[in-house]
Amino acid sequence: MPTINDRAAGDAPSPDGDWQQDILGPGYQSLTIPLGRDPDGETDVVCTLVRYRPGTTDDGEFGQRPAVMWVHGMSDYFFHTEVAEFLHDQGFAVYALDLRKCGRSYREGQNWHYTTDLAHYYPDLTRATQLITRQHPTMIPLAHSTGGLIVTLWLDHLRTSSPDLHATIPAVVMNSPWLDWMYPEPIRSLLITVFRVVGRWRPTRFAPGGGLGLYGRSIHRDYRGEWEFDTEMKPVSGHRKPFGWLRAITLGQREVQKNRVNVGVDVLTLCSGKSWLKKIPSPDLMSSDGVLDVRQIRKWAPHLARPSSRVTVSPLEEAMHDVFLSREPVRTRALEVTVEWLRRR
Repeated sequence: MPTINDRAAGDAPSPDGDWQQDILGPGYQSLTIPLGRDPDGETDVVCTLVRYRPGTTDDGEFGQRPAVMWVHGMSDYFFHTEVAEFLHDQGFAVYALDLRKCGRSYREGQNWHYTTDLAHYYPDLTRATQLITRQHPTMIPLAHSTGGLIVTLWLDHLRTSSPDLHATIPAVVMNSPWLDWMYPEPIRSLLITVFRVVGRWRPTRFAPGGGLGLYGRSIHRDYRGEWEFDTEMKPVSGHRKPFGWLRAITLGQREVQKNRVNVGVDVLTLCSGKSWLKKIPSPDLMSSDGVLDVRQIRKWAPHLARPSSRVTVSPLEEAMHDVFLSREPVRTRALEVTVEWLRRR
C-alpha cells in the first residue's frame, strides 16, 4: 500500500470529474477536492471523495440510485469495502469522504485531524454533497463517532444556510456518534474545563494519554481483529489529540446537549448494547463499544432532531464501537437494519 508521502507527492488539485484509481483497488475511485488555505494556519487543505463504482455499472442506472456518503471518525479513514459492496448490491450509490487532514487528505505540514473549530469541516461536506447530488437524486450521510458529531452540526447549519441543498438529504445514519465525554463525574467536568482553557491558549499542544490501543487491537487482523487497514492513516493506538481539537469537540457536544441543533431530517442511531471502557484487555471488547459510553449515545441521540420522534435509536447486542466492524452476524445485522430503515424513508 502506498505511503502518505507517496500519495501526496503525486497529487494535484483535481477538477470535478477527475476520478483516479483509489487505494482500495478495482471498483473504487477517489477525487481530490481542493479547499484552499487552512483556517488554522497549516498547509493548504483538501478533502477526498471516494466512490464504489464497479466497471460493469451502467451510467444511467448509477445516476438514478440514492447515494450514501460515509463520514469517518477520529484516527480513521474509509476502508469499509464490505459496507460499500453490500449497500451497492442493495441499490445505493456508495461514496465516502475523508475530511481535511484525515486519511487520504493528510498533507505534509499538517497535524493529523487538527482543527480548532468543527465548522471548518462544513466546506468539505458541502462540496462533496454538491458533487454527489449533481448526479444522484438524494444523499444520505452515514457518519461514525466524531463524524457523527460533525455531521450533526453541519446539517443544522445547512438547514438554515442552504435549504435547497439540505432538501436533497432525506435522512442520516449515525454509527456510534460521539455526543459526550465518556468519563464519570467529576472527572468529566474537570476535563471539559481543562480542554476549554488549554485548547484556547495552547491549541497545538498535545494532550497526554487518550490512546485507543485496546480498541485498535480488537479490530486489526494482526492482533485480535479481522480487518486490515493502513496504520499510518489509522494507527492502532490512535493519533495524538491537540488541545485545540479537544476544545472543538467539547464545544460541539455542548451544542447538542443545550438543544441548539436540529438536523432537520430523520435519524437512525446505531450503537452497541453495552460498553467496555476499562483500560484492561478483556474478551468483552469484542462484543462492546470500547471507546464510547453507549448510555450517553442513547441519552443524547434524541436531541439531534425536532421532534425527537424523528430519531430512531437501535442498539445492537454484541456490536463494537464501529458497528460495521463487529463480528458476524452482528455487522450483517447492522447493515440489514440500516437498509430496512432507509427503505421506509
